[in-house]
Amino acid sequence: MAQATLTLTMPEEVWIQQISTDHPESTFRVLAAVPGAESGFALVRITGPAVPEVIDDMDDHPQLTELTLAQWSDNEATIHFETTAPLLLFSSRESGMPIELPVEIQDGEATIDVTGSRERLAELAEQLEHFGLQYRIEHVRERLHESQLLSERQLEVIVAAVDEGYYDTPRGSSLTELADHLDIAKSTCSETLHRAEEAVIKRFVEDLPSVDSEDSLEEELAST
Repeated sequence: MAQATLTLTMPEEVWIQQISTDHPESTFRVLAAVPGAESGFALVRITGPAVPEVIDDMDDHPQLTELTLAQWSDNEATIHFETTAPLLLFSSRESGMPIELPVEIQDGEATIDVTGSRERLAELAEQLEHFGLQYRIEHVRERLHESQLLSERQLEVIVAAVDEGYYDTPRGSSLTELADHLDIAKSTCSETLHRAEEAVIKRFVEDLPSVDSEDSLEEELAST
């Protein structure tokens, strides 16, 4: 399965883009959301220095057909609402790709995490473009369990190395001492550690965000 983090820019005609850019210091944190046939429902927590003004703007916006305050103060509010323009929900529904919650939106941009098959991710990219949402790839990678990243033997040696202080500064155990502890040859211990470290470091580098990527999600999926 592939895991991706995307930063989305909302279309200018959508309420959340208009209101969040009018109040760039405010954060909209979507806690729950569900699409309807022609609308969407969501629970959002708003924080910032101008929450009452944000609520007034939401209440006046024609794309918000229902607005219920669950809790609010000058700096925070939790609101249940219905909107006729839930483009992100529609993109998720049509692609069959769930979007992990919560989702944070600020100044017209939303950062989302999704996990699924490469085919579903490619379909999500098509739906985002269909609904006019521009996206930037932060990262995309295969989601593997530790047992898939390292062999059983590599995992055993790495764990022992940490437990014995081999990676401490200063070292609490030498390579010879670690090999003796594991009852294996020093050369075998060194080779196993090197291969495990190679896998872990390469995975770490792959997980670094590629914020300057200009490839589409489909191109990024095809290259990984």
